[in-house]
Amino acid sequence: MEKRKIIVGISGTSGTIYGIRLLEVLKSYAEIETHLVISDVAKDIIRYENSCDPEAVLALADTVYSMTDLGAAISSGSFLTAGMIVAPCSIKSLSAIANSYNDNLLVRAADVCLKERRKLVLVVRETPLHLGHLELMAQVTRHGAVVLPPMPAFYHKPETIDDIINQTVGKVLDSFAVTHNLFKRWQGEEIVNEL
Repeated sequence: MEKRKIIVGISGTSGTIYGIRLLEVLKSYAEIETHLVISDVAKDIIRYENSCDPEAVLALADTVYSMTDLGAAISSGSFLTAGMIVAPCSIKSLSAIANSYNDNLLVRAADVCLKERRKLVLVVRETPLHLGHLELMAQVTRHGAVVLPPMPAFYHKPETIDDIINQTVGKVLDSFAVTHNLFKRWQGEEIVNEL
């Protein structure tokens, strides 16, 4: 059986842990093959925020591409994938994707997903947001992307930072119909209003 290919992009903004955790989780699925493209700035942020060697992150992926390799397999629609996740997605990358400014492989691979009508999930990591940011998010949504900011939920009663990270990564996996148990799902609760 052919493996399901998922592209992971890690762009240069705070929150590289989302991309790292995503790769860690996807590595445990024998039926999924990951294709990683990561910016140099993201590597610097990994060193700073996560105190780990970026080479260890690269080792989590099945295939790694250079940001400048515009001839890579993932730059073509004929290379079949289930889609792409950019986690985290900087505003610069969001802007480039929204405007089809394909000057690096991360943006080109995202553009390919949009043109081929494949799933593209952008974990946009910025706050607060000005109107330009919001308009870019609306633009990529009109093009077919899913904007999934890392907004923590608290119904599952997180106790650690890992719990919060896992909830966002779980929502990303839900977008790709990947079964997981990264967080406790809401089952409903009867709320009694006392007067």
